[in-house]
Amino acid sequence: MSTHVHPTAIIDSGAKIAPDVEIGAYTVIGPHVEIGAGCVIGPHAVITGHTRIGENNRIFQFVSLGEIPQDKKYAGEPTRLEIGDNNTIREFCTFNCGTAQDAGVTRLGSHNWIMAYVHLAHDCQIGDNTIFANNTQLAGHVHIGDHVILGGFTGVHQFVRIGAHAITGISSVVLQDVPPYVMVSGSSARPYGINAEGLKRRGFAPAAIAGIKRAYKTLYKSGLTLDQARSALSEQARDCAQIQLLVDFLAIPGRGIAR
Repeated sequence: MSTHVHPTAIIDSGAKIAPDVEIGAYTVIGPHVEIGAGCVIGPHAVITGHTRIGENNRIFQFVSLGEIPQDKKYAGEPTRLEIGDNNTIREFCTFNCGTAQDAGVTRLGSHNWIMAYVHLAHDCQIGDNTIFANNTQLAGHVHIGDHVILGGFTGVHQFVRIGAHAITGISSVVLQDVPPYVMVSGSSARPYGINAEGLKRRGFAPAAIAGIKRAYKTLYKSGLTLDQARSALSEQARDCAQIQLLVDFLAIPGRGIAR
């Protein structure tokens, strides 16, 4: 056995694991699992299902990755979990595989910081560079854009979309879509401006942030209907390219936006 694998770990012979992967004590890895180079898997982890994990991920103890979805319609289809590169996944996280009723895959992108006790239900699609604080809970079919920050104990309703650069406050209950750049909080979550501090940290120019603030006021403070606001935002996007992300998000029908 590899010197990187603890002798008490149970690894199915069908698993495909890069030679330098470190695997802790009592971890169990199933036959359809693939783990890329540079990963570190802590003790007592269970990785099962048709799960593919990229490179340089740090996965802590007591996680459950790739288990069957918590969906009564699931009938044993070979659905998947896919995890990108350079993610941190802390203790007691649970990520389920997808369902045949959706894309058949649950995805977590790259460079994400996933804190303890986070649940990703079936068919969730998570982008890159996100931060999910402790006890964030995502129901099925949730889509999360890049650079989203979810505060601790945030709960997200099934089929909700949260756009890139959005942020939620602690204990938020998100029942409707959150547009890009918007900051929401509460139960149910309501908008409280844009994530200006996050945009500054990511290098957005002052003019771009000012344009996004104007777009927020158009969407939430102008008294326009959603159709009217979309038309106005399309005009504003000509002067501020970053607003196009908001325009594209609003063009997709969903659960309605948080207001």
